[in-house]
Amino acid sequence: MGAKNCPETPRQQMIGMMYLVLTAMLALNVSKDNLAAFDVVDSTLNQSNLNVKEAMISQYSSLNNSEDAKAEKAKAKAKELQKLTNETVDFIEQLRFDMTKYVDGENADGVQKAIKNAKKESWRIPIVPVEDIEGKYNFDKPTYFMLGDSEGKDPKCKAQQLKNKIDEYKKKALALIENENLRKEAARKIQLNTEDHKKNPNKKGDENKSWAVYNFDHLITGGAVILLSKMAGEVKNAENEIFQALISEITAGDFKIAEFEGHAIAESKVLFVGDKYKANVVIAAFDPTVDLDVYYKVGIDSLPVDQESSAQHLSGKGNGVPLELDGGGTGEHKFAGFIKIVAPDGKGDGDGFKRFFFRDSYTVIPKSGATVSADKMNVLYAGIVNPMTAAGGMDASKISLSIPGCAVSSTGGGHYNVTPPVGLVGKTVTATVRTSEGSVNQTFRVKKVPDPTSYLGGGIWGGKRSKGELLAQPFISARMGDDFAFDLRWSVTSYTVVVISKGIEGAPMSCG
Repeated sequence: MGAKNCPETPRQQMIGMMYLVLTAMLALNVSKDNLAAFDVVDSTLNQSNLNVKEAMISQYSSLNNSEDAKAEKAKAKAKELQKLTNETVDFIEQLRFDMTKYVDGENADGVQKAIKNAKKESWRIPIVPVEDIEGKYNFDKPTYFMLGDSEGKDPKCKAQQLKNKIDEYKKKALALIENENLRKEAARKIQLNTEDHKKNPNKKGDENKSWAVYNFDHLITGGAVILLSKMAGEVKNAENEIFQALISEITAGDFKIAEFEGHAIAESKVLFVGDKYKANVVIAAFDPTVDLDVYYKVGIDSLPVDQESSAQHLSGKGNGVPLELDGGGTGEHKFAGFIKIVAPDGKGDGDGFKRFFFRDSYTVIPKSGATVSADKMNVLYAGIVNPMTAAGGMDASKISLSIPGCAVSSTGGGHYNVTPPVGLVGKTVTATVRTSEGSVNQTFRVKKVPDPTSYLGGGIWGGKRSKGELLAQPFISARMGDDFAFDLRWSVTSYTVVVISKGIEGAPMSCG
């Protein structure tokens, strides 16, 4: 199980054999749909990081567009903050890319594809999605890449370099805030924690570990690159908190900013079932003493002003209004709203108030790892058997699937045959997977089976046909279209022939 060109310690070799056995056990009990959760989390994190980056670009632009001389000090600090952040994020993303190249090789398809995409999108560092990493389940290569022979004790190993880089960023970025109270508040909010892991006396087998070992020792490639993306996102979130503190050091009445924007800064964009979505709703670059009224709705992309009375309402000060939503079921969830303040000029939007709109989304994944999917399509067809797969947990014998209103029968190994009745056509059903570790729900649409297409002979269908074609094709068949995933067989019991002679259509003849 060792990397081909990486010397291993006896401890690594022993653990490698243990992981070999564990991997075999997982192969017997866990569906690939479970492991595909890495792809979903990675994609969500990368998109979240991109969203925060775009929001910060807008905030920097708002500050730089100010023409007041009193804003120059804030501009200089913001420029230094942006430089520090870009250097740190680039270091982390380069580490992720280098790890991927080390695991898969520089000529791997995913690596080359990422390089081309980076040039096309003008990215500074290429990013290989987890789904394109060939060795995403390899654990010894990323471990050696991050910890080396010293198992993280060498201060020159990449994990220690990463820790030092994060600590340096945190120290220098916070030092930009002159106000002690604002600096302490920003330090409390940012999540850049590089402390060593301390033993939990209530957890058997837990032990003291260095930050490097706790995070990267025998973590598979897919998990390691996701962890690096999470750290890059935490740096971007820290950048936002420090930027807000820099703006708060200046009285909003002392200078004019070209534009304001509403933002919902999330603590996390990926949640487990049962968790709550938490965010801080703010206006970029605004007086922290101003009164804010926040109106929002869940499940929409934008909230019109005329729906204010029916929206949820929160209130707070200009340094941010905490927002907390029930995570909900698995999948993507979105919400939108606006921040309402008294307009300084007394006019605002015409009613004495100014509104700043915001929107965001987050993804909920099952805590137990339980998943359910239709094997053929992402819908269920009424009146026929739909094969489905349920997976989750380590004990496959304790997995069960139920769908109210549908006939469900197990075929073994987490596989089921599900038959919705015709009466459910056009409606949705909820599939519930229960495992030894919890349960998860997934909604499916029920559709009518499409009508088959009739064929003359092997492949002629539709339109007018000559007598010669009819004589050359001795049979009529019916089958589903090529894009229909189920193998349904049809028997033609009767048909109608319309004969056209010299442009005159004759009476139809029915044949049984």
